Amino acid sequence: MPIDVFSRRDIVKLSALFTAAGALPLLRAYEAQAQEPDAPVRIGYLPITDATPLLVAHGKGFFEAEGIKAEKPVLLRSWAQVMEAFISGQVNVVHLLSPMTVWARFGSKAPAKVVAWNHTGGSALTVAPGINDVKDLGGKTVAIPFWHSIHNVVLQMLLRENGLSPVTKRTGTAAASEVNLVIMAPADMVPALASQQISGFIVAEPFNAAAETLGIGKVLRFTGDVWKDHACCVVFMHERDLQQRPEWSQKVVNAMIKAQLWTRGNRAETAALLSKDGVNKYTPHSTAVLEKVLAPPDSDIAGYVSSGAIRNPDWKERRIDFHPYPYPSYTEELVRRLKDTLTEGDRSFLASLDPAAAARELVDDRFVKAAIAAAGGLSAFGLPESFSRTEVVSA
Repeated sequence: MPIDVFSRRDIVKLSALFTAAGALPLLRAYEAQAQEPDAPVRIGYLPITDATPLLVAHGKGFFEAEGIKAEKPVLLRSWAQVMEAFISGQVNVVHLLSPMTVWARFGSKAPAKVVAWNHTGGSALTVAPGINDVKDLGGKTVAIPFWHSIHNVVLQMLLRENGLSPVTKRTGTAAASEVNLVIMAPADMVPALASQQISGFIVAEPFNAAAETLGIGKVLRFTGDVWKDHACCVVFMHERDLQQRPEWSQKVVNAMIKAQLWTRGNRAETAALLSKDGVNKYTPHSTAVLEKVLAPPDSDIAGYVSSGAIRNPDWKERRIDFHPYPYPSYTEELVRRLKDTLTEGDRSFLASLDPAAAARELVDDRFVKAAIAAAGGLSAFGLPESFSRTEVVSA
């Protein structure tokens, strides 16, 4: 089976879930929720560092400290499965790729909203050892985790900056001036690179760190070094919960914000908590690989600056960081860039989507603002005390 067939099938399946003809799972989920007004927190996640705040909130008991129940988070294998579990009502709190929420809200009319950022940065473009420049990817295949992902957006920015055109070819090979993009589950990317099925991948951690540790790949560029402090994953919740259970929703966000602060001050401990050796075995990754992402030695930075993986050292970007506020400027810029990003499937909704209006409709920041204030303000996260900023992009 071609490596991207599963993903195309899943996208069709997910799109059907949102249509009038396929709305029954969503309606049933909402009916069940109405019968369960005290439903506990049910988290759906991928075993990647993007899920850190939600897993830490569970592992450290922050949900219970807020007075709400939380079931053990449900580990899923692909973004398609995360979205399907969310829409079908199996889970009610998820971390989603920020562009996925744009597609879900405006392309598929999902009744859900972004309530906070989950993390910033935390992704990289990793390539085979023989590739030393983005231009070397011409004629080759690169894997991305989902069409509607910050990874796809940033990768295509880098390709075009280097005179390459992104394409999607089911048969044949890409021309020297083209790079063929395929969808692949994050867990499949490292073995695919090792077997030379692909020449690179751009994805969330710790798969980039795993490829480095195994000696089968190297980081060519960190996404946070291309788009400063960009959101990767955001927290997505059902509108019904936000409207009918505002106190519960506030407590969910409070717990996540507390988890972000705890993580920022306890990075090595976080790696241990998330690892396969942790009590809850949240991920299949070793503590050492997770530490390379969450608590890397300072010597790593010098090496990445020397190799060109970091070209903006003055930004002082962490390999992964945790900033909760969903700045409108980011959503607006994301919508603008999605309009010029190659994706498969129906993208007609983007043509008339106004960036500013999209930012207002997609995000409900009431809860995160209150949680940030209770946590000591944005300064507690090392940020200026302002809910606006200017986006900085340097491909």
